[in-house]
Amino acid sequence: MTSKVKVVLLGLFIGSFLSVSIFASGLGFGAVIGQMIGYDLLPAWLEDTLQQSLPVVETKTYSSEPPESSDELFAPFWQAWDIVHEEYVDQPVDDVALMRGAISGALDALGDPHTSYMDPITFQQSNIPLQGSYEGIGAWVDTNTELLTIVSPMPGSPAEEAGLQPGDEVVAVDGEDVTGIDANIVIRSVLGPAGTTVHLTIRREGETELLEFEIIRAEILVPSVTSEMLEGDIGYIQLFNFANVTSDDLRSAIRELRQTELNGLILDLRGNGGGFLLTAIEVASEFVEDGAIMTERFGDGSEEIYESLGDGLATDLPLIVLVNGGSASASEIVAGAIQDYGRGLLVGETTFGKGSVQNWVALQGEEGAVRVTVARWYTPNGRQIAGEGLEPDYDVSYTEEDFEAGNDPQLEKAIELLTE
Repeated sequence: MTSKVKVVLLGLFIGSFLSVSIFASGLGFGAVIGQMIGYDLLPAWLEDTLQQSLPVVETKTYSSEPPESSDELFAPFWQAWDIVHEEYVDQPVDDVALMRGAISGALDALGDPHTSYMDPITFQQSNIPLQGSYEGIGAWVDTNTELLTIVSPMPGSPAEEAGLQPGDEVVAVDGEDVTGIDANIVIRSVLGPAGTTVHLTIRREGETELLEFEIIRAEILVPSVTSEMLEGDIGYIQLFNFANVTSDDLRSAIRELRQTELNGLILDLRGNGGGFLLTAIEVASEFVEDGAIMTERFGDGSEEIYESLGDGLATDLPLIVLVNGGSASASEIVAGAIQDYGRGLLVGETTFGKGSVQNWVALQGEEGAVRVTVARWYTPNGRQIAGEGLEPDYDVSYTEEDFEAGNDPQLEKAIELLTE
């Protein structure tokens, strides 16, 4: 049996945007955060990361004119602007940074952790998991550490070919010391166009001297779905995100697994921070034959019900869904529908509890984007999971000791249930 112990959190990881809502996942120095630790340890740092990780997303762009009362309303702001430009000790002042900070502050005043400003770099990187590729070195990393730390090189990536190993810490990039610099900022130096070279100075446990690596960046394909056949004729599918290609990749995986007789299917949504709303409906439709998948309710009292699309390829298979504290947003839509209909059992730990829908609205002039909460969503049985999450049918923890021993008790429980 193959042990599945890597949690991939596809999400944002620059500045306060990671400070959640992703995951939620193949950044390799780009837009994915990976963490190979016990699931019971996730909540200690995932609270901030998931608030800005991949939410259920709808994307559109529009512009607007200042309101008629804007001159009077913003008079204090412009007064503060003038004071800073005249009195602040370090001149000249960075006007762009002030403008972006003003937007961030205004949105923070709403008190909604899922409504925020994304600067241009954050916005670009936050879309990488959903676009399916980026240019970098290809490594799962941890930015919640003193130094940018390699969690694991991606298979076949430049990072793996260069010899980077789990636990490696980045102390310099292109000869520039990065100790004491936020790891989210260090990532920006590691990213770069395919074909260019980045020089990393690495501190590795057990080595008395620093190690030097020359790595040629490449286009890195971010995985969306992986699958395999486990012992006992049990199919295993892991979803890393809910991107544009996820539904097609999922259907291909199900078809391939069903070429042989299956005794059951395990859908692994652990560490999956979400993605596109319509992709979540498509994924859920592969397992739920008919009926509502979720309901959106807007501020004006209106609502929209999303029904199963039908024609699912796995509506008749015994099903177990693996979840944990990193399963958020679109993952919870799928898991919630499956649980409400009794279509399958949830195994693992309570999910993150992100019961809202966001629009990502690009600002003009490539000045980033605003992410704004536009609706709450409810499971088929009318559950609103914000702040509470989905309780698994079988609560099974995953400890650091399990990870170090190469065990995956949640997967083992799922196999046990399907075998019985």
